[in-house]
Formats: sequence, structure tokens, C-alpha cells
Amino acid sequence: MIWLTSRFSIDLSRPQVMGIVNVTPDSFSDGGQHASTRAALAHCELLLKEGADILDIGGESTRPGAPPVPLEQELARVLPVVRAAVTLGVPLSIDTYKPQVMQAVLDLGADIINDIWALRWRDAPDGLDGRQVVARHPNCGVCLMHMHREPQTMQAAPMEGDVVPQVLSFLEHAAQDLQGLGVEKTRIVLDPGIGFGKTVAQNFALLARQSELLAAGHPLLAGWSRKSSIGAVASPPLGTSLPQGVHERMVPSVAAALLAVERGAHIVRVHDVLPTVQALQVLAAIK
Repeated sequence: MIWLTSRFSIDLSRPQVMGIVNVTPDSFSDGGQHASTRAALAHCELLLKEGADILDIGGESTRPGAPPVPLEQELARVLPVVRAAVTLGVPLSIDTYKPQVMQAVLDLGADIINDIWALRWRDAPDGLDGRQVVARHPNCGVCLMHMHREPQTMQAAPMEGDVVPQVLSFLEHAAQDLQGLGVEKTRIVLDPGIGFGKTVAQNFALLARQSELLAAGHPLLAGWSRKSSIGAVASPPLGTSLPQGVHERMVPSVAAALLAVERGAHIVRVHDVLPTVQALQVLAAIK
């Protein structure tokens, strides 16, 4: 299976590790650590040394309750990093939902648009539409994610009922709509949106039954890294004083990534690249 992107045809016969580069001051896990262009590029280079196959660069936090970032601010954060990172020789994914940002990064040579809104966001002052941006590009890759409601409200009123068929139906329709605009199937990857408007139980139902999502006929991306659901189930024993912060979620995050790959995920989006790569090497060895 191949994921066609702007500059690369990515072979998905081997699980791909997508390293997260947050160029933000307020992301839930590493906000502020890579907010400058220099720091972000240094982190890109570190993730590549650790074995990342793809870099995912984002200029706006989408944690629950996060406020939206103005267009000009997101462009100022992201464009200098993309301009330099396109020289690193690996696929670049840009985590954005704004059509103007999509167009700008694709013009610089970015390979993939990774959109939590699945190209549904329409509040563009010039009428530009994310689906139009992707459809008129000859071959950029795109990742369509399921999100219930929006970042400001998604965890205030999570989804109800059996989450798996609802997510599958949404993703199938999103992919079909994009293909209807002329986008080749090989350009599209789907993401069930772990943590985006789901309860802890629903998130783990998506992992337990992840193979059902393969019915959509597209590669799957799994993004479990350091999510709050991980913290909810992997807490220290009662009565201990061990730390329970976001950075203590590395080991269970790697476990979730490994389980996702075993259940058919083709790409895992992670903060902790080296331990994820090592765990996948162990999985490959036993296969």
C-alpha cells in the first residue's frame, strides 16, 4: 500500500512513525519547547536521528478548550519552519485546518495536509475551502480526522452511543466526498481522532475494534501519544507519590502505538519517536 504525497510515495508495508513538532506555546504536552524556528528545526533533526519517517509540524494547539489562533500568527509560526524543513529529505505533514495555511505550505513544498476538521472548516475570509486547496493540488497527501464538535467544546459534551460505526461512517463519507472532487484514493489517509470528543471508554473501543475502520479502504493513522485517556488508565498505584504528568505517559503511549499497529494502523503519530521505533522493531522481529 502506497500513500501518494507531494514529493514522496510512502511505502506503508512497514509502519511509519510520524514525529510531532509543535511550533506552539500552549500544546498540551510540549507547548513552548519548540516555539522558535531554531528550536523547532533542532527538534526536527533530533526526531529524524531517532528514526522518524515523517515530520508533522503544527502551529496551533488543538487540545480540549484551546482557543483558536489567528491566521497571521499561525503563518508566522509555521512558514519559516516549513521553508527550512523541506530541505531535510523526508515527507513533511502540516497539522492545520485553515485553507490559507494549507495553500501556503503546499506552495513551499510540503507533502501532506493533516486536518483535524477533515477539510470541513469554512470560516475563511476569502471563501477559500480546504477541499478546494487539496483537490486542485496534483498529488499532495491528506489525512482526514474525525472530530466531534470542536476543540473548545468537544470534551464538554462527548459523543454518545457506539462510537465505532459513527466514526467509520464519517470517515467513509469524508473520503468519498474528496474523491468526488478528483482526489485519488492513494492520497487519502484516515484518522479516528483519539481524544477528540470521545470518552475514555470510546477511545479504547476504537483501539479494540480498530480493524473495523479498515472497511473504509484507506490507510489508518493512530494518534495516541500522551493523550489524557492514556493517563486515565495508566495511573500509579493508589497511595504512591509517583509523578502523573503528561511526560510520564511515554511507556503506555508506546504500548498503545504498538497495539494500534498490530490492529492495522499504518502510521503512528508520536512525541516519543525513539522508543516507538524500538518497540516496532521488536514487533517486526517476531513477525
